[in-house]
Amino acid sequence: MSVDVTKLPSGLTVVTDTMPHLETAALGVWAGVGGRDEKSNEHGISHLLEHMAFKGTTRRSSREIVEEIEAVGGDLNAGTSTETTAYYARVMKADVALALDVLSDILTNPSFVPDELEREKSVIVQEIGAAQDTPDDVVFEHLNELCFPDQPIGRSLLGTAKTLKNFDRDMLRGYLATHYRGPDMVVAAAGAVDHKRVVEEAAQKFASFDATPAPKPQPAMFGKGGSRVVHRDLEQAHLTLALEGVPQTDLSLFSLQVFTNTLGGGMSSRLFQEVREKRGLCYSIYTFHAPYTDTGFFGLYTGTDPGDAPEMMEVIVDVINDAVETLTEAEIARAKAQMKAGLLMALESCSSRAEQLARHVLAYGRPLTVEELVTRIDAVSIESTRNAAHALLSRSRPAVVALGSGRGLDTAVSFAEGLTQSKAKTLLH
Repeated sequence: MSVDVTKLPSGLTVVTDTMPHLETAALGVWAGVGGRDEKSNEHGISHLLEHMAFKGTTRRSSREIVEEIEAVGGDLNAGTSTETTAYYARVMKADVALALDVLSDILTNPSFVPDELEREKSVIVQEIGAAQDTPDDVVFEHLNELCFPDQPIGRSLLGTAKTLKNFDRDMLRGYLATHYRGPDMVVAAAGAVDHKRVVEEAAQKFASFDATPAPKPQPAMFGKGGSRVVHRDLEQAHLTLALEGVPQTDLSLFSLQVFTNTLGGGMSSRLFQEVREKRGLCYSIYTFHAPYTDTGFFGLYTGTDPGDAPEMMEVIVDVINDAVETLTEAEIARAKAQMKAGLLMALESCSSRAEQLARHVLAYGRPLTVEELVTRIDAVSIESTRNAAHALLSRSRPAVVALGSGRGLDTAVSFAEGLTQSKAKTLLH
């Protein structure tokens, strides 16, 4: 593999990984803007802008955008997250220039036709309705609000019917001009690509982007924790728990990820074995850690019978507290092997590779080499993992949300207070 990086006069970074054995290429534009960049009157505009990018430009209609890509067997998509928005394509190697032309067109020449805008706003209202009918989405929406109260980072990416109603083409143009700036954007490509040609195309087609950095979002402040019970008539009780994690560049990131994996990252994890395999209390249980630029989010999710919710939460708390103290070398080795395998498997997909390159540039200012990543994983020890686990429990009070019906939910969330910080603080110091 051959990774090349070029920074254009506009500040935009072009990064490629040429994979000569492939006949296809994945490429896209990643912008360092997402839900946390929105003001209160802009709630949901990042996601709406991503939708509107495919609804026509001054050169192409919405139909022509997708037809040109699909006519050569490719596909086109986009996605919005808390801190980034991505527009990407997968095409044959002969059609890389076409894909770049379409991607640049939708970002530099959007038409924002009023009729299309109103229609897409209605589509997103339907998407909001679908999310409200999905318990997994609802419970995490409440958890985010509890973790980051009164902050953009704690709000749903979709916005609300009320905020969507107020958006017009001028607001979209203003948001695009303010936040889509060269220094905060990356064109990434992997697979059957030629770096020099991608640079030439990108330099020409993205030259209009402002060369000054976009404004930074407000710093994130993890809340005081606590609990929330959301009553709904559901068959299952959906339980979530969160703690403040660490930022993307924190030195303990890989150690915390290893702890997260040993706790609930797979079928061999402690929570899966204890809660599902031994006790049969759930079908699904997992933990994860989402790092942001200035904070992190450690989360846990499971679903169980409402009557079993108190026992479930009590077991979860016991397993977490026990894991902090009794991690074994075998568990650490297994989690590290899983992380390395996931990293190396991702390199075999040009789509995953392009996304990884873009996210590295946005997070670290450069793509990390495979050797660097493997070295960081290998450097994780049982001591560093325990230290990361102690720090996790001492950093914040737990935030807990239960969604469902039955009296057991209040009891369940109260058990989360057993995830004490005093013991962890004593051991940490």
